[in-house]
Amino acid sequence: MAASLKTAAVDLKAAAARRLRRSRPAATSWKSRILAVALLATAITAVLTAVDPLSPTISFLFPPSTFSTSSSAYADSSKSLLSASPLPPPLIRRPIPKRTGSRPPPIRNRGSKGVNSGAGDAEEPYLLMSPDEQLRYAKREIENAPLVVDDPELFAPLFRNVSVFKRSYELMERILKVYIYEDGPAPIFHTPELQGIYASEGWFMKLMQENWRFAVTNPSKAHLFYLPYSSHQLGLTLYVRDSHNLRPLSLFLRDYVNMVAAKYPFWNRTRGADHFLVACHDWGPYTTTAHEELRENTIKALCNADVSEGIFVRGKDVSLPETTIRSPKNPLRNVGGGKPVSKRSFLAFYAGNMHGRVRPILNKYWGDDQDMRIYRRLPNRVSKNMSYVQHMKSSKFCICPMGYEVNSPRIVEAIYYECVPVIIADNFVLPFDEVLDWSAFSVVVAEQDIPDLKNILLGIPLRRYMSMLYCAKMLQKHFLWHAKPLKYDIFHMILHSIWFNRLNQIQLRQ
Repeated sequence: MAASLKTAAVDLKAAAARRLRRSRPAATSWKSRILAVALLATAITAVLTAVDPLSPTISFLFPPSTFSTSSSAYADSSKSLLSASPLPPPLIRRPIPKRTGSRPPPIRNRGSKGVNSGAGDAEEPYLLMSPDEQLRYAKREIENAPLVVDDPELFAPLFRNVSVFKRSYELMERILKVYIYEDGPAPIFHTPELQGIYASEGWFMKLMQENWRFAVTNPSKAHLFYLPYSSHQLGLTLYVRDSHNLRPLSLFLRDYVNMVAAKYPFWNRTRGADHFLVACHDWGPYTTTAHEELRENTIKALCNADVSEGIFVRGKDVSLPETTIRSPKNPLRNVGGGKPVSKRSFLAFYAGNMHGRVRPILNKYWGDDQDMRIYRRLPNRVSKNMSYVQHMKSSKFCICPMGYEVNSPRIVEAIYYECVPVIIADNFVLPFDEVLDWSAFSVVVAEQDIPDLKNILLGIPLRRYMSMLYCAKMLQKHFLWHAKPLKYDIFHMILHSIWFNRLNQIQLRQ
């Protein structure tokens, strides 16, 4: 019987092979293989059902209890198997627990031995520290920053110390958390204004409120606390036209801070030293004067960064760039495109109102000079042939005189349009002065030297000018607004200056 079984199986396998070869002369496909296996299984099954299951040829494959010589015995065997191996219990669908927040839980460690392995604690020790300890850790790390050479993302000549800036920026990205107060009525609070010359405060507010990397909802994890008010909206809402009285504005902000200090414990812990505000209106500094701790302790990011008035404190407060945004949907319109040096036909250019103490003097000495294109306002006969922006892109230097206050949007415009800025504003702390070396890409002229302005500019060697112009182009990325912030852009530069100046206030233990 065993011999006949083996012969029958061999014959069936050979027949199946011949059939496949006739149907597909080429290499056997996966369908052919499946057909062959099916035919072979059918043949073996047919043979086995007609053979004594106790044959020695197949008994090693199938235990004797598996087969029966009668249908009743097979049925009894099937019942015993079912009773011996009951069916698994039905699958129970358990409800998925709801997430408590919209963000995934943070990855605690990223050590070389794996995420959350504990290996990251040694590499990133600040993860186990309190917020205050993290600030002290960051300050020590920055003081011992490793030397940076040829970083592809940072142009070293722009910075006072590129190694310090890079290490500080890295730690800001990893450590800094900001709590944003939800209190305050609109439109003064939480209403970002994205157009005009005061747009810097609005863009920062918008991007900070949308940010997930730095903003936290748990204030116990925060290193900084943001007072999200708009100095421009405060003026529009409360200032009485022609009253020359800013007291109502400062009283309003005083009452807001007192409310925050009474409602939350965070202000009183440091008397406001870990709080900050961002204000670009000329009146921004004056809105803080009615509250002593707000004026003296809080970090103020101000466009009107005038150290002579006793409100802005260099090294604690931040000089905020004044950026004119004409199209919120396209804040980068007209950026770049400056002409080659050989095609820049004007030595210097300025067009604008003649208010303040500096601009009338500028117009008095240089208003009629052919090389120094100084206009009260750009005349129609001139603008028909060359626009304001084209004038900046066609000039070697762009004059940026102060108006009523020290700040001017022309500084950032000159950087946008690839023109070396000439800044005339005594007592003005330049934007990002903590980290940028403004002598690399601008000319700062004292107000008393306006009569000698042309000689100062002509005295700059061509090689030096070429270097300054190139640096101004490389600087652009640090002054650009993006709907989604990019590394080292203006949003991150503002936040870094606030972080950096907060670290300046931290006292390290001996």
